[in-house]
Amino acid sequence: MTEVGLPAPKSSRVPHAAGIYFALVFAVGMVLGPARVLWLEPWLGKALAVLLEAPLLIGAMWLAARAAPAWTHVEGGWISFLSIGVLALALQQVSDLAVGFGFRGMTLADQLAYFATPAGVIYAVTLMVFALMPLIRMRRAGRNI
Repeated sequence: MTEVGLPAPKSSRVPHAAGIYFALVFAVGMVLGPARVLWLEPWLGKALAVLLEAPLLIGAMWLAARAAPAWTHVEGGWISFLSIGVLALALQQVSDLAVGFGFRGMTLADQLAYFATPAGVIYAVTLMVFALMPLIRMRRAGRNI
């Protein structure tokens, strides 16, 4: 909303929606991630732990990809909704790198090498779903493309 209570200009709605979409899903990931790393991975191994976490994250994406554009009143076609997902993915990757560097002591090489593991492949697929979910939800909502 602007200072007089009018909606934000249409040009700023997509980045706002992307930020909200990212924040909602990242918050769920910040709750699930430590549980996965501390409890599931030692018991089940990395790949199975990531595989068990993925449906919960996709569920959060499903809900957030519908809520964020609705809250910000995003209008437009498929480019707007794909942009929400791509911008949110960029925010997610920057945050993921920061968490890896800061909390886990990982290097960029470590983080890139992770994608070559079975758990990393599952994670990469989840990231693709994250980027595409706003577009998928747009189509399910019956919006014009």
